[in-house]
Amino acid sequence: MNNIGQAQAWNGCIFSAGWKTARGGTEPVVEPATGEKIGTIGIGSAEDIDSAAVSASKAQKAWAGVPFDERAAIMREAACLLKERAQEINDWNVRECGSTRPKAAWELHATYEQLQMAASLPMQPDGTLYPSTIPGRTNICRHVPVGTIGVIAPWNFPILLGMRSVAPALALGNAVILKPDAQSAVAGGLLLARIFEDAGLPNGVLHVIPGGPTTGDALVRHPKVGMISFTGSTGVGRTIGEICGRMLKKVTLELGGNNAIVVLDDADVEAATSSGAWGAFLHQGQICMQTGRHLVHRSIVERYAQRLAERARGLAVGNPFTEQVHLGPLINEKQRDRINDIVQSSVSAGATILAGGDYKDLFYEPTVLAGVTPGMPAFEQEIFGPVAPITVFDTDEEAVELVNSSAYGLAAAIHTHSLSRGLEISSQVRAGMVHVNDQTVNNEFHVPFGGMGASGNGGRFGGPVNVHEFTQMQWVSLTDKPIQYPF
Repeated sequence: MNNIGQAQAWNGCIFSAGWKTARGGTEPVVEPATGEKIGTIGIGSAEDIDSAAVSASKAQKAWAGVPFDERAAIMREAACLLKERAQEINDWNVRECGSTRPKAAWELHATYEQLQMAASLPMQPDGTLYPSTIPGRTNICRHVPVGTIGVIAPWNFPILLGMRSVAPALALGNAVILKPDAQSAVAGGLLLARIFEDAGLPNGVLHVIPGGPTTGDALVRHPKVGMISFTGSTGVGRTIGEICGRMLKKVTLELGGNNAIVVLDDADVEAATSSGAWGAFLHQGQICMQTGRHLVHRSIVERYAQRLAERARGLAVGNPFTEQVHLGPLINEKQRDRINDIVQSSVSAGATILAGGDYKDLFYEPTVLAGVTPGMPAFEQEIFGPVAPITVFDTDEEAVELVNSSAYGLAAAIHTHSLSRGLEISSQVRAGMVHVNDQTVNNEFHVPFGGMGASGNGGRFGGPVNVHEFTQMQWVSLTDKPIQYPF
């Protein structure tokens, strides 16, 4: 066994210009699969956030002046350390967050790619030369750091979704205060703080302060924090957006989704059900890009439903730390009860359970619902659990209408034999990401990622667009000889 359960330097602490006792007290780290306490984390208070913001503001000025190759070298060293400590990080991801081994390994590798991508950002062109209507003037528009960026990360993919903002923000010369969710604070925060500390990041540039809503609210409202990058629920995102709007603070919101897979009449049913099962059940469905609605043409819906149910019944559910399973536990009882209420309410409204529909402790069976129609909870709500609701359509136009009936607009998938048909439908779908002959849960570190509508405020992560997200534009004009004006 590794370091889990043993005394740790971060035990009960936060990382803020060194390891410090948290003023907000401590909380136990509880393993969802067993209910066992496996550690203790410190919880940041408003005072901790204030101290971190002051420290970060001072450290950022020097950090922004560090040559780009030195900043890049620290990012690359952090990437190497992430790989070296893979077993420890993955074990915490499995036990603390309920991840299966393959999911944890994929998340770590994707985070490694994010770090390597971030290392390349400081050496990219950081300005544009514009012509001028005034003779002798040179116009330069360049990217400058925001200053201190607050990152609020979720518990489902805590390492990747935290580092997706932290790494590019640091690489581009900002200081960062990361607030990981208390349910994933070790894997998604404290272990990452150790990595950057050992990689040589200057003291005070990165702060990691776990906590809940009170900690997050203090971070969002602090005047020395110039930007918030939030990944989480749409409800909380709306509140953060309102606060940042009043403060005229830059904000990036990556929110929820009710993502649809559209299976047309000419689709390969075997391939479509594989995509449908993966998108619906991966990580117990606890993914913002989860395939939450399965829209299937009437001519093939029976075959699709039967095959998807067979796939669901073939998936093993259990403790991912001690067993080889496909699905681990849900994160907590509140999530389990909410998911079960959606299922049971939809059944009461006329849906039929073809597979699953039951649970033991926090282990929810992969569930397939047939006969789901608009208005049912399983159609209208973001489920965030291992449930695949199936809805019938008759025409391409009806399928598009069903997809766009949701306020969310994060991801969608279309299965068809005709790429031109898939491309045409994709142009009508209101979603930030559309995948033809694939499923909705997709991420590539260099491709812009983000949603529309209730799924986000239009910001994007990934590759060069990170430069626009985590900097501000500054116009500098230069004239060798001062201009003389009429007065």
